[in-house]
Amino acid sequence: METRHLHQPEYTGAGLRDIFSTLFKHKWKIIGTFVFIVTAVTIGSFLMAPKYEAKSSMLLKFGREYIYRPEVGEKGQGISPMISFNQTEIMNSEIEILMSRDLAETVISHVGLETLYPEIMKNPPEDVAPMELALAIFKKDLSSEGLKKSNVLEVTFQHRDPVKAADTVNLLVDFFREKHLQVYEDTRSGFLDKQVVFYEQKLKESEDQLEAFKQAHNVFSLEEQRNLLLTQLTELDTLEKDNMNRIEALRTKLASLKTEMENIYQNIDRYTETDRYRIIDDAKSTLLGLQLKEQKLSEKYTDNNRLLINVRNEITIIKNFLKEQEAQIKSNVKSGNIVYQEVEKEMIKTATELQSLEAKKSSLAGQIQEVQGTLRNLDLTDKELQKLNRGKELNEKNYKIYLNKFEEARITEDMNRSKIANISIIQKATVPVTPIKPKMTLNIFIGAVLGLIAGLGFAFTSERASQGLSTPEMVEKKLDLQVLTSVPHKG
Repeated sequence: METRHLHQPEYTGAGLRDIFSTLFKHKWKIIGTFVFIVTAVTIGSFLMAPKYEAKSSMLLKFGREYIYRPEVGEKGQGISPMISFNQTEIMNSEIEILMSRDLAETVISHVGLETLYPEIMKNPPEDVAPMELALAIFKKDLSSEGLKKSNVLEVTFQHRDPVKAADTVNLLVDFFREKHLQVYEDTRSGFLDKQVVFYEQKLKESEDQLEAFKQAHNVFSLEEQRNLLLTQLTELDTLEKDNMNRIEALRTKLASLKTEMENIYQNIDRYTETDRYRIIDDAKSTLLGLQLKEQKLSEKYTDNNRLLINVRNEITIIKNFLKEQEAQIKSNVKSGNIVYQEVEKEMIKTATELQSLEAKKSSLAGQIQEVQGTLRNLDLTDKELQKLNRGKELNEKNYKIYLNKFEEARITEDMNRSKIANISIIQKATVPVTPIKPKMTLNIFIGAVLGLIAGLGFAFTSERASQGLSTPEMVEKKLDLQVLTSVPHKG
């Protein structure tokens, strides 16, 4: 049967018809390729050695390892321990430690290369060391990640033997905790120990210097000593002013008595022995009082004390006066003018008292100078004492700082030796029951997709390579001729 076909240049369904025509024409090729690839993938999956995955999870507690402690300073001075990293940085740091080459090599060596990867030992590579190849495989099969918004770290390891997979993960976690302590280990204890000994010696030296200075200068309470000296200086100043007033009064009185004696000189008679003895008795009484005062002062002060020296000077003056009077008694006539005798007696008493006050004035001036000098020396002593105290306080402060830091470092080392880490195991790795590789369903699905794609590709490639013209459109396209009639072929 013949059918007339009129060419329509704008016909849009020709492309889809060509596709279906090609698919129909090469259907057996497509089916064969699809079946072959799916079968090959399925058989390969069944023949592939299974791999098991063991998993362990850990909780990272932000403890002493992540605390920054300043090298100098102490609490209360604005410097205190603080967290040195944020959560993300800490988690990434721990993952790096967990995935480190040293840790992997330690685990492989502990388990045994021939036990963990016997195929490497059976057929060792020539161009690379067995351990290097084992490390590459180990790191490929090992993975670690931190769970989001948590401090949980998961580590997984894949191996053909499920028991070895679980044992390796658990061993890795144990070594990881040791490695973690080594990385964050504080190695300053030796240095701090030396500093503690050094500042302890300096503190002892400064204490000895301070004590020697106090003993040498009789320093016990400078403030109390200063107050006592100021009080003594005030009293001495008052005594000096009072003494000056009495001296002025006695000088006036003595001048008046001399004038009176000159007026009555023309009527002068000789002294009587009785009055002369009375003057001597008064002088002796005064001498006795001064001697008693000397005895009391000698019990309190040394021979260099100004008060004691002045009293002894007064005693010497009165003794000399007594000698003069006793010598005059033997040569004087024992009778005279009574008025003259009274004035002369009063004049002698006044002169004696004036001499005593003059001596006291000199003594008070010396005492005031001595107290003022002591105050000046006390100020110098106070400055030196403050300097020694500052040195002692500084050494004591440094000693306490280094002692506290040494104790912290020693405690940290003890905890590290006891393997006390801020890492807690949430779940140890258990022996997996089912392998994670191969995944049969996924592999077959992927094989089917690949088989279909390969079949279609094979069909369209075969059609393109073919020399025949199966559709009017292909005739027009390749021959650039207009198709007038097409006759369907019935096979």
